[in-house]
Amino acid sequence: MNIGKRIVYPMHGAGEIVGIEEQEVEGTKNSYYVLRLPLGNLKLMLPVDKVEEIGLRDIIDKNKLPEVADTLSAEAERAVGSWNKRYHANLDKMKTGNILDVATVARNLERQNLKKKLSSGERRILDLARQILISELVFVMEQDSDAVSTWVDEQIFQK
Repeated sequence: MNIGKRIVYPMHGAGEIVGIEEQEVEGTKNSYYVLRLPLGNLKLMLPVDKVEEIGLRDIIDKNKLPEVADTLSAEAERAVGSWNKRYHANLDKMKTGNILDVATVARNLERQNLKKKLSSGERRILDLARQILISELVFVMEQDSDAVSTWVDEQIFQK
């Protein structure tokens, strides 16, 4: 991975590698990628030797956008079980780092929220899913977060 590469960090979203730094932690020097996330202008440091373990991946190609749109506009999956079970199932889906899984969680929770107010835990998962989804789509669509957020909403609520 090189400086300027755009990647996705599961459970945090997409960002761009803006540098590589050496840091000493507990007497050991390690190299870290400095990742800048566009939403919130956050900077994260990720150990170079743990990239595979962390699950970093490239952002999707633009040609995958129709599949994301289809996922967002598909029928919502029926919510079953307690909010706690749904929370953990949604969290597990998001941990995969797969954009279609994250889009599914965002769609299901947005549609569920129309019928019945979400619990605070599910609301946090929805906010996180949207953040992760939008952060990647900002790079893919080459648009700002407001435009991407509007596009996501148009896909989810078109039915």
